[in-house]
Amino acid sequence: MSTLPEAPADDSPAEILPTELVSDVDRIVDADTDRLVDMFKDIHRNPELGFTEVRTARIVELALQNLGFDITTGIGKTGVASIYRNGDGPVVMYRADMDALAVQEETNVEWASEKRVVRDDGTEVPVAHVCGHDAHVTWMLGMAHALIELKDRWSGTLVLIGQPAEEPITGAKAMVDDGLYNFIPKPDVFIGMHTAPAPVGVVVSSPGPRLAGTDQLDVLFHGVGGHGSMPQKAKDPVLMAAMAVVEYQSIVSRMIDPQQTAVLTVGAIQAGSDNNVIPAKSLVKANLRWYDPAVREIMLDAVKAVSDGIARTYGMPEDKLPEITMKGGSSPLVNDIELSERMARTLSAVVGDQQIVTDMPRATGSEDVQLLKGPYPDMPFNYLLVGIANHDTFAEAQAAGEPFPFAPHNPNYLVDLSAIPYGAKVATYSMLSLLKRS
Repeated sequence: MSTLPEAPADDSPAEILPTELVSDVDRIVDADTDRLVDMFKDIHRNPELGFTEVRTARIVELALQNLGFDITTGIGKTGVASIYRNGDGPVVMYRADMDALAVQEETNVEWASEKRVVRDDGTEVPVAHVCGHDAHVTWMLGMAHALIELKDRWSGTLVLIGQPAEEPITGAKAMVDDGLYNFIPKPDVFIGMHTAPAPVGVVVSSPGPRLAGTDQLDVLFHGVGGHGSMPQKAKDPVLMAAMAVVEYQSIVSRMIDPQQTAVLTVGAIQAGSDNNVIPAKSLVKANLRWYDPAVREIMLDAVKAVSDGIARTYGMPEDKLPEITMKGGSSPLVNDIELSERMARTLSAVVGDQQIVTDMPRATGSEDVQLLKGPYPDMPFNYLLVGIANHDTFAEAQAAGEPFPFAPHNPNYLVDLSAIPYGAKVATYSMLSLLKRS
């Protein structure tokens, strides 16, 4: 059982915000909307991949510094931690992830990203915010502004985190490993928010397991290079990679209980550069999703067995079997039951019961925000999903038989501008419900 912050000093229930306070939040955020929308568009036009979020981190740093926060930068390379102490009361932590994805945006809005970068491996890729992290940053900074404007109405300590590299599932761990808790106090409660392709106005606060655990792994196949006209003189790692992609799919379909959650996706194959050259190696980039650690072990063991078996079939010696590199990974995200239900009551009282979803099925998407709990695994935590889709666009998708107009990581993922002030308000309501009210 978690221990949540005590009830506020006023006479209202702990989770219910006074009407006057809600009105003040709305007034402050509404007056700040033009600035927030401009900030969102700027971040959207200038996306940065994981651990390269220098410009975005600087925006976070300067905005919070101007509000009077104590700032520490460079945690986990580009992470930002900020603290605002405002008297006695609970320590409430909030995270916004900052990184973008290597996807070519196709929204055609005037603030669309046209950015391309060269990665460390020499490949040039497009970069775009097609998961809403630009909105996450903007929501956090809008919420911070509102809370400082209202600082005579609450007491406690704010801890706001700008996290790098959520997409590769490495940023939260990097911040903790780099000494995050040397710079911030232990939080009493921790919340995060993420965009969702639901209509603007909808907020999901569901208890229990929400998002799957994940592992990102690279499988490097060794071969023997040669001329494309004489494949019998080579040992073709491209063919090995192709066989592996197909055979990996049998792991889930034939080795995992159908009632268990398991996903194995290959996101990339990298090999060679010329039409008539068989390369000496190929790289398969795979991704696992799971809730049960035993399922994870089955998949990991099977990936190795399948990969080794293919390499042996094509004549590779034991010292040239595939090399598996484990990269980012995270445990399943689990919302604290008491905190999730409490925040649902807070938001229902403000935006209406019809807008709050408390029973959404768990998903196979993944996050690493929960790893920011670091040495305090029992810290109460809740993760909200906030709708960002234009109402007409959503209705058109539904009429066409689609559940959503777009999915995260899709080139057409589009945050409606009306979601910018709405998300900032939701973040502010949520934080005020957990702080001590004056």
